Amino acid sequence: MRTHATISGSELLLGMIAIRLAALVVVGWSLVLLPRQARNVELACTPSVAAAIETQAPVKTVEPRLVDAAFDDMLRHD
Repeated sequence: MRTHATISGSELLLGMIAIRLAALVVVGWSLVLLPRQARNVELACTPSVAAAIETQAPVKTVEPRLVDAAFDDMLRHD
């Protein structure tokens, strides 16, 4: 008497999930264990950080009474 060894759909699905999970674990550990490459902060195609900070608009301060009114409004709605 012969029996056919077949795999059910749920076993196939669980096997695929296990293989993908194992691959993700291997990739994750390889990213953790590999040494990081030194990054060059000033790339040729982007402006330096100091120049970017200098070109930003000055920060506007908010009047204290507007902040207090907004805070009071938040407290009323809680």
